[in-house]
Amino acid sequence: MAKIDEFSGLLPRQLSGGMRQRVAICRALVHDPSILLMDEPFSALDAITRDEMAVELQRIWQANRKTVIFVTHSIREAAFLSDRVLVMGRRPATIIDELAIELPRPRAIAVTEDETFNRLVRHLRKAIEASHAE
Repeated sequence: MAKIDEFSGLLPRQLSGGMRQRVAICRALVHDPSILLMDEPFSALDAITRDEMAVELQRIWQANRKTVIFVTHSIREAAFLSDRVLVMGRRPATIIDELAIELPRPRAIAVTEDETFNRLVRHLRKAIEASHAE
């Protein structure tokens, strides 16, 4: 993966989606917030870049230990990145389930192929499907 400083002379429109997301995370962290709010930050990225960014975000989290509130529609992304997942139901939005993700850190993308991980993903999917059936 290229280092972002190699692209310091480029305009934002010349950066890839992944590079733009890295810059956005850097801009957020430069002020040393106690909470980092992220709303669908990887939704426009391709699958490989999305995985790379998830690993990078995890690395940043481990280095800075900030509280991160991460909103995503990706069940697998939520399970991979989180220590705790809150599942929200339909409007009016209410929390319909809460699941602790007790997988060791740091997590490699390979964990997404593990049966324990997939059991957590199935649990979350069933909670969402049950709320949609109502």
